[in-house]
Amino acid sequence: MHISKGIKYMLLSTFLFACMNVLVKFASHIPAVEIVFFRSMISLVISYTILKTKGISLWGNNKTLLIARGATGAVGLILYFILIQQIPLATAVTLQFLAPIVTAILGMLLLHERVKPWQWVFFLLSFGGIWVVNGFDTRVELIHLLMGLLAAFGAGMAYTIIRKLKKSEHPLVIVMYFPLVTMPITGLYSAWHWVMPQGIEWLTLLGIGVLTQFAQYFLTKSFQEEEINKVASLNYLSILYALFFGYVFFEETFNIYTYLGMLLVISGVILNIWYKERSNRIQKRVVSVKRTV
Repeated sequence: MHISKGIKYMLLSTFLFACMNVLVKFASHIPAVEIVFFRSMISLVISYTILKTKGISLWGNNKTLLIARGATGAVGLILYFILIQQIPLATAVTLQFLAPIVTAILGMLLLHERVKPWQWVFFLLSFGGIWVVNGFDTRVELIHLLMGLLAAFGAGMAYTIIRKLKKSEHPLVIVMYFPLVTMPITGLYSAWHWVMPQGIEWLTLLGIGVLTQFAQYFLTKSFQEEEINKVASLNYLSILYALFFGYVFFEETFNIYTYLGMLLVISGVILNIWYKERSNRIQKRVVSVKRTV
């Protein structure tokens, strides 16, 4: 079976993000904003070095959209890191599953990508799963659900802007604008709420920065190679990684209702993938028949 470059990039990105999630949870006593500051600093150094080595302009063409991508991505990432630190890993990842749904809706509104009626049913199925998780896991409060929604919106908006910039910007330029926007904000906050890392925590922070850098790069490449609805939905693999890593490293377990809620979320996402691909195949056949008539 042929697997496109966009899908390969997303699969690799998803695994790297899963490893990053584990390191963020290991560093739970360090404020999430401070972790994002370190992550941004490392990302900026790596992106700048590679861009200069390749002789690529650092500033890009559409600076307004690039800054907007950095700002919306910053909101999404900070809130997501807070969720990872405060609630079970798999639950935080499940809340983040709203991002592909938000991405698909924003793709419809901003990029004129069509969302069919059945896809809305699948979106509602995933939203229903989120509510089940929230209702039957006492470790998850309403504030966490609201943070998850806002984080998903920030991530979804960032993904949509990436898609918008696919023809005008180099992936690393898009990636570099995240730390350019984020560092001043998180740096100012961290200056007043600083927690000094100790020993191996420095390596943990370095690992978070490096893993996120490469994960973000492959994510950007994926959205530039494929239709946004198709590759965004592959994030469902994250829940499997989160369940496994959460159990192995943090002894996290769930009741049957929480597992059911996660299953509803995954089902909605997978059904959306299947339906979208089926619709595309039918549409191609119709176009082919018309051309031969």
